[in-house]
Amino acid sequence: MIEFSADLIVPTDPNRNISDLLADRAQKTPDKPIFGIPEGDGWRDKTAREFEAEVIRLAKGFVAAGIRAGDKVGFLARTTYEWTLVDFALHYAGAIMVPVYETSSPDQIQWILSDSGAVALMVETAQHDERFAEVRADLPLVGLYWRMDTGALDELAAQGADVDDAEIDRRRHLARGDDVATIIYTSGSTGRPKGCVLTHSNFVDTAQNAYAALAEVFDQPGASTVLFITTAHVFARFMSVLYIHAGLRTGHEPNTKNLVKTLGSFQPTVLLAVPRVFEKVYNSAEQKTEAEGKGRIFLKAAKVAIEHARREQEGERIGPVLAIQFRLFDKLVYGKLRDLMGGRVTYAVSGSAPLGPRLGYFFRGLGIKILEGYGLTETTAPATVNRPESIQVGTVGPALPGVGIRIADDGEIQVKGVNVFREYWRNPEATEEAFDGSWFRTGDIGALDENGCLAITGRKKEIIVTAGGKNVAPTVLEDPIRANPIIGQVVVVGDQKPFISALVTLDPEMLPAWLATHGESRDLTLEQAARVPAVRAEVQKAIDEANTRVSRAESIREFVVLPTEWTEASGHLTPKLSIKRAVILNDFADDIERIYAGPKDVTSNIAIG
Repeated sequence: MIEFSADLIVPTDPNRNISDLLADRAQKTPDKPIFGIPEGDGWRDKTAREFEAEVIRLAKGFVAAGIRAGDKVGFLARTTYEWTLVDFALHYAGAIMVPVYETSSPDQIQWILSDSGAVALMVETAQHDERFAEVRADLPLVGLYWRMDTGALDELAAQGADVDDAEIDRRRHLARGDDVATIIYTSGSTGRPKGCVLTHSNFVDTAQNAYAALAEVFDQPGASTVLFITTAHVFARFMSVLYIHAGLRTGHEPNTKNLVKTLGSFQPTVLLAVPRVFEKVYNSAEQKTEAEGKGRIFLKAAKVAIEHARREQEGERIGPVLAIQFRLFDKLVYGKLRDLMGGRVTYAVSGSAPLGPRLGYFFRGLGIKILEGYGLTETTAPATVNRPESIQVGTVGPALPGVGIRIADDGEIQVKGVNVFREYWRNPEATEEAFDGSWFRTGDIGALDENGCLAITGRKKEIIVTAGGKNVAPTVLEDPIRANPIIGQVVVVGDQKPFISALVTLDPEMLPAWLATHGESRDLTLEQAARVPAVRAEVQKAIDEANTRVSRAESIREFVVLPTEWTEASGHLTPKLSIKRAVILNDFADDIERIYAGPKDVTSNIAIG
């Protein structure tokens, strides 16, 4: 086995819990703004002292309402300032939050609340309220219920006015490092969601050491960020804790359609995003310039940015011609893209799926260093991350301090360290299966280079074995295809089949502009567009490019463009926009069978209907 481990920078303290990170921040820099609250067209600062005072008031309300230390409280809301407020108020009250995705169905809400044993639930909107109402009769343990948009937070704060400060101080010190901090349920992409038990030490030790390893990112003058990924997911949840520890000023944007406007007004220095966001930025810029008749200029600028960044990383000589081109495009193209993201972004953290070298080099060429990392709910989000001083595009970086990474004999990535979860809630069988001694089995396939940098090559359970016995990792093909502007999602199929094929969906946001610049009506439906020869040719082009990365036996020979969209609402994507492969294979089984009804020797596409 190949193994790399990184020593702790900040020693563990078994007596510390998450609330200590906020208490420390409020004591060290009481007047430092750590949040920006939307106000009109701008933002109103909230200092560390003000935030902690608001947290304590709300914690008193929870205590007065009857929440006891160790109680589990469900929370279903969008990504807003109030999300982090409630999170820390529950910590100060000694309670345990059980987050529920804002898009969860009534059945999912019922399962998470019943399985966790939650005694209370807070939701945000009338829509959330309606979904809970459908299953409320099946949840007898949920005795307390609040709705934020009807004034619940103010009412709780008023209700707790008579609770002593000393009681909150006592409550917040009850939890030790190895006590349960939260139970976060997996997305359920492979079955019933499992509750991951994360401890206070998981968050505290990982946050303190991640900050120490990435101080250059968080200690910039005026360091700030906008959170728009759902905070119910471990990635944004962990980062929201890290931001408080690091003292970053944080804004929130629950509606990604408003993201460009929000970035422009907040002007963050750091962004947290999934690869699909970076793909959208790139594809939108490409489409916009093509519509303006400047498509060739953008593509040349992108090529220059990628080559300049690649040579910079590899330590190769940057010749005078490339240097001149780079300076020219910096004024004509790159600067405008930086302005689109607020003009001050210097770093971005990307996780949850592979970014790909093309986008990594492109954004680095823009002056935005993307620190690609890797982790799971079971690892409190990060296990590895690229460092600012030694970014290796194409990898997810080395292990964080206090974390060990090893590659098992079958190629599986295994993790141990301060970030690894304690257990699956009320599921000892799944817990036992998830560990090899002290090492957590991630289920992902990867490789470590000589510097300990990890590259992800696939998912163990997703490896396709063709009828000819060829092992195919679908993500190697899917990631480059998905990068095409008009492609929404793609799933490679072919397990026990004679050749590899693909199901493809179109991107309804990018498609209209592309159709208009290719002589087609921008008002075509997805079903109509799927039949357009130019669209199928564009999909073919993306597949042809992906096929150059694999052998013929692994290449996609046929594909079908589906007249639909895969979304979280349709049940085909997780909240972090990962595909639910098993669900898709089941729901589109007939389309897959049609592909193999008449085997071909060349790549072709199949008509719909």
